[in-house]
Amino acid sequence: MSAKLSRFSQSLTVETAFTVLAVAKGLKAQGKDVVELEIGDSPFDSTAGAKGAGVDAIENNQSHYCPSPGLPEFRAAAANFVKSEFQIPAEAANVVVAPGAKIFEQFFCEAFLDPDDGVLVFSPYFPTYLPNIERRGGRATLCPLRQSNQFRPEVDEIERFLSEDPSPKAILLNSPHNPTGGVTTEEDLRNIADLIRGKNIAVFSDEPYCHMVWEGRHHSLLAQPGMMDQCVSAYTFSKSYSMSGWRLGFAVSSPEIADAIGKMINTTLSCTPPLVQLAGKAALEGDADERNEVMKKFRDKVVLLTNGLNQIDGFHSLDPTATFYVFPNVARVCNDLGVTSHGLAMFLLEGADDDFGIACLGGECFGDAGEGFLRFSCAEPNDRLQAALDFLPQALSRKDRLAAYLENHSEFRLEKPYDVEP
Repeated sequence: MSAKLSRFSQSLTVETAFTVLAVAKGLKAQGKDVVELEIGDSPFDSTAGAKGAGVDAIENNQSHYCPSPGLPEFRAAAANFVKSEFQIPAEAANVVVAPGAKIFEQFFCEAFLDPDDGVLVFSPYFPTYLPNIERRGGRATLCPLRQSNQFRPEVDEIERFLSEDPSPKAILLNSPHNPTGGVTTEEDLRNIADLIRGKNIAVFSDEPYCHMVWEGRHHSLLAQPGMMDQCVSAYTFSKSYSMSGWRLGFAVSSPEIADAIGKMINTTLSCTPPLVQLAGKAALEGDADERNEVMKKFRDKVVLLTNGLNQIDGFHSLDPTATFYVFPNVARVCNDLGVTSHGLAMFLLEGADDDFGIACLGGECFGDAGEGFLRFSCAEPNDRLQAALDFLPQALSRKDRLAAYLENHSEFRLEKPYDVEP
């Protein structure tokens, strides 16, 4: 008799972008031309300072253990960065380092949640939020973000959660928002801080797209008075510095919370490779100009894709506000064709043409509130984005191919029409 897997491991859900990525790579290996807009990766090189410092670190044998919370010089550089860019009153003791930002979701939940604690999650949501809540036996309460409200969280919904949940403990906040591109404004953050200040409520503020705000600038909840004791903000080098494969991120919070997370790193990861931290330090201190030029290129991509999608009948995207995703409402198209939004995404990849496909994601990959939407990443050259835009109307007109696709993939049939926002 073999050992049985736990109920948690058997129920574990994953980030669908990587599942679709695997399908896309398989099709490309068979010779199909696929425009990959499914994964949130940068198409640009890592910044020059980061690459140079990484090579120097290897040559200088910076390849041994280091303190679990991070190198002192990296923690100081990260503190100076958030202080100067986002007006967060941080010092080195407020910073803890890990391989990317995603792991801080788990550490936040371990730091604050006990079984049956309530957690407010705005939906659509990043797919790994729920598994990390479930790891601790917490309860996720989902609150929809609406296109009609620019995908901004509504403070009234937070107030309702605090008053109605039997054991409210945490809020997961993501701004700029993946997948919608929405931005929580400084006024929103001020209202949220005023609502929770001094209460036994912790906030995970997920901020990987902090340099991808196309209107105004990024604001963090940590900049609001008193929030350092109630909030953990997470940052990554994957987007701003095109360092996704380096796996480097950091979190900022009170020294007490940072110390607790440092112990979690000690008992799981030991430490983040010092050579990676030194590359990140160089990026923070010397690569701002290169980073800003790359951000302009990202904005051009988002504008190109948004404008092109909005010219397709039945597609409706908001004007670009933030991130390098475009999240069009395609409910009318799905209703007309009788296909779910993720079914439409998979048809564009697998079934619409034998030689060409587009890899994107259905909005339901980010929770039920995403139904009737598609998420497109801009992680391809502009000519490839244009090729995808040119192909979309052709693919949508091939109803015979869609009918054949649904015969073999009945799980993608739309059983009930989506609600169409006015």
